Amino acid sequence: MGALHRQKRGLAVGKTKRGKGTKIMAIADAAGFPVAACVESASPHEVKLVEKTIDSSFTPNAPDKIIGDKAYDSDPLDQKLMKDRCIEMIAPHRAGRKKPKTQDGIKLRPYRRRRKVERFFAWLQNFRRVAVRY
Repeated sequence: MGALHRQKRGLAVGKTKRGKGTKIMAIADAAGFPVAACVESASPHEVKLVEKTIDSSFTPNAPDKIIGDKAYDSDPLDQKLMKDRCIEMIAPHRAGRKKPKTQDGIKLRPYRRRRKVERFFAWLQNFRRVAVRY
């Protein structure tokens, strides 16, 4: 055994249907700079990790609004964030939604600025060591 022997497993690596994986959850501000980040196993759904990501914020103030994709369309999450933290969750509804719509076009206007957050994730994935575990 050489001095460079390392353990194969690491923190936040969990089993999925296609092997092992890691999920990087992050919140970016309006300019695309990271405000909070959380690394977890790939198996839990994003809705269950939102509050943990907010708690791991780099800044003292919590955001007023959080913009997410269709995966964050959850009425219990919306109500919990609004009641406990006064944070408004903006996410378009999924196509197969059975409950009545809660957001209209006016509320979804900030969703167009989500490209800045997507640019942050594209920048993050340029660092292969962060994006893919070898």
